[in-house]
Amino acid sequence: MENLKAIYEDNHIIVVEKPVNIPSQGDKTGDIDMLSIIKAYLKEKYNKPGEVYLGLVHRLDRPTGGVMVFAKTSKAASRLSEQVRNKEMHKQYLCIVDGQMEEKQGTFKDYLYKNEKTNTSRIAKPNEKNAKEAILDYEVIKYNEEINLSVIKVNLHTGRHHQIRVQFSSRNHSLYGDQKYGTRGRGKQLALWAFSLSFKHPTTKEVLLFEDYPEKIGSWKILED
Repeated sequence: MENLKAIYEDNHIIVVEKPVNIPSQGDKTGDIDMLSIIKAYLKEKYNKPGEVYLGLVHRLDRPTGGVMVFAKTSKAASRLSEQVRNKEMHKQYLCIVDGQMEEKQGTFKDYLYKNEKTNTSRIAKPNEKNAKEAILDYEVIKYNEEINLSVIKVNLHTGRHHQIRVQFSSRNHSLYGDQKYGTRGRGKQLALWAFSLSFKHPTTKEVLLFEDYPEKIGSWKILED
């Protein structure tokens, strides 16, 4: 699998770049997914007979690219999953949003309700049944006045369904290329990228930080200046 970008690998974990529009795991579309790609890569690299173990411990939405970690052993999967549950795995994102933010940095706190039938989420009232709290911090990296778009760094405190997309859209700063919640860039690639991932190594307990940035193509050309 020469098209897999492996950022780091040892006996316990493998950190890779997930390209945009590839699912984290198999879904009803039957399209190739990251789990299958990495399993094939490991099987070929180490000439492994039979089924290769690979644990999925977190996900990125299909249109979102960026850095992901997968577990190569069940023990690593269990320990990394525990970090996810305890909010000890930290993810940061870059996104491009419509317009100029009123504040250079801030925090969004909302309650989100996920509609399973439509696979969309919306802002909800705190006491609404099945609504979950959603919190993120943001910082404006740059604003391009000519095209009226802003590049934002997002630090997620909660990992709700479509959280970044819904929270920015609800404040009239929808993500560029968002087909579900957006106004700008219809038909373009969603401008959302997971650029930073930090967690404790499942066996050594060392805190690891991996960063991976999108290519400066398409809407991400805005990063060139």
